Parts: sequence; structure tokens; C-alpha cells
Amino acid sequence: MTMEAFGEEFGEESSRWELGEDTEPGWMTDGELAETRGRVPMLYVEALPVRVEPSGRVSSVGLLLRGSSTTALITRSLVSGRVQHGERIRDALMRHLEKDLGPTAFPVLPVSTVPAAVAEYFPWPDRLQDPRQHAVALAFVVPVSGECQPRQDALEITWLTPEEAASDAIASDMEGGRGSLLRQLLHHAGAL
Repeated sequence: MTMEAFGEEFGEESSRWELGEDTEPGWMTDGELAETRGRVPMLYVEALPVRVEPSGRVSSVGLLLRGSSTTALITRSLVSGRVQHGERIRDALMRHLEKDLGPTAFPVLPVSTVPAAVAEYFPWPDRLQDPRQHAVALAFVVPVSGECQPRQDALEITWLTPEEAASDAIASDMEGGRGSLLRQLLHHAGAL
């Protein structure tokens, strides 16, 4: 498929994405991000960190405590973040795991980047909601074997049993309906 199929003549315009012009490849300015969020779905990765017994059974589930960017409340959440332009899913997943859990969490990424679940968030009331945007998240269950020390905007990580994590009390403490995604991920991992 040629660029003409997209309504552009290839090579006519120089792009700010060309090598050497963009100081932070993959990132948009705040204005570009706001405009893009209003026009197209944003791609995210989400991860549920878990501790696994030698038998393969999930023994505990890690949930982050962080301040909400939309409500200013303290809520529980999964590891989550945007995929940058040109970034592989696996790289985005690793970047956000390290950003939220610290460099010594030692996540074991899946061999395949086929997600355990796909979540779709809408800016209006729906099962899953993000008032900022329409977003699609590829969600993974990721075993971690190291010490998790939350960084960036994550305040702490709480380790719960799968049954505790699936409770209505925890689900109500998760923003945007993510409690239902958490339960779906727990089922996928055979923890419920």
C-alpha cells in the first residue's frame, strides 16, 4: 500500500518524526495528545503483577495504590501506560512494569504478546470508562519474582490473595470499572 492511499504524496512533506527532528521519539506534546485523544483510540498496556508458587498456582496479586489523574482520589490500579509510536508491545509492557514496580521486580514477560484480555475504555459511562479518551488496553498477567518498590506516581503496592483481590470492596476501589478487568485476568490465570 502506498502513501497515496492515505491521501498524501510520499516525500512531499517533511515530518517531525524524521530522524533527528524529534527529541523524544514516540511522545506527543500536550496539545497533540489532547487533539489525538479526541480523534482516535489510544493504545495502552495493562499488567497484573502476580506471585506464583512452584506449582504454577497464583498465590498473590499486586495492586498499586496511586492518585487518580481524573478524580484526584487515591485508588487501586493495575500497572498501566500508553504505548509509544514505534514501540513494540513487549517493550512498552516492560517499560511500564519497571516504571511502576521498580528495577528489581524481575517480571517474567510472556513468550507471546497475545494479551490475556483486551479492554476498551470510553469517555462516557460504560462498563469500562476513562473520561479523558477512548482507549484500548492489552492486558497481561505477569509473574514477578523480585522486590517491588513502586516508583513514579505509584504510592505503594499491596499484595492480596486472588480471593481478596476479586472482592467487591477491591473492585469498588478501582477506577473506571477496572475491577471487572481484574476479575477477568484472575480467571485467565486460573486463580479463581
